Amino acid sequence: MRIISGKHKGYRFYPPRNLPVRPTTDYAKSGLFNILNNEFDFATVSLLDLFCGTGSISFEFSSRGCTQITAIDKSFHCVKYVREMTKTLDMEGIEVYKSDVFKFLHLCIDKFDIIFTGPPYALRNIPALPGKIFELGLLNKEGWLIVEHSKQLSLAEVEHYKLSRSYGSTIFSIFTH
Repeated sequence: MRIISGKHKGYRFYPPRNLPVRPTTDYAKSGLFNILNNEFDFATVSLLDLFCGTGSISFEFSSRGCTQITAIDKSFHCVKYVREMTKTLDMEGIEVYKSDVFKFLHLCIDKFDIIFTGPPYALRNIPALPGKIFELGLLNKEGWLIVEHSKQLSLAEVEHYKLSRSYGSTIFSIFTH
């Protein structure tokens, strides 16, 4: 895995193999950030990275200048790895918390410009995530919620759906107010 652009462009990182993750491919990440580059000034963005796993998405945002990043994962080992990499790369502004995502959502009082969620593809309640996030008012008015999921799932009928983009076997569905 690598950081595609920004301050740490080209940096390769190698998470431990025993992490319970399915990392976003470089191909899919590159496609997503091509879209985001046209919509957001990363230096002013606040990001919530749910199911952060290896931290790949958080690292990419940070490398591009984002300094307000909250990353959540329930795996102690994922959280430990993201914290270690944050220190290794001297990335400021990344706060990493060990928590169940659904419990965190109910406790969160902040609002974000971008909420990225890369849940395990086998998670049954992926279609409920957008509704819960909008119901709790966690997304700023001009913000985007991005849900990464497999081709086997369509979220086009979910409220607030805007568009989807396909990158290999990965789909990013985007939701807005």
